[in-house]
Amino acid sequence: MSTTVNSVATEAAGTYMLVRVAGEVDLSWSQQVRRAVLDALASGQPVAVDLSAVGYIDSSGIAALVEGLQGARARRQPFVLVAVSAPVRAVLELARLDSVFALAASADAAFAAS
Repeated sequence: MSTTVNSVATEAAGTYMLVRVAGEVDLSWSQQVRRAVLDALASGQPVAVDLSAVGYIDSSGIAALVEGLQGARARRQPFVLVAVSAPVRAVLELARLDSVFALAASADAAFAAS
């Protein structure tokens, strides 16, 4: 039995919206992550998704992030994945999405030039 607690929280962080995701992002949880990302995009501000506390992500979680990226591109909004955990990075690399997403050590570093 897993003791991982899933959570997603969005906060304004200076000039961008920060979506903090924690836990295991799988089919049972990915819709909540998707909704948080899309709601953050609706703010019109740049969006950063903090994945440092994600221990597992499956294809539905990746799909939620890809949908966020596509929405950001359509709106011409910056969208970056920050503090990507090793398990998430491994999936992104396997799917060759590590070169599609903007990845940064921190949201502050990603948006410092903004």
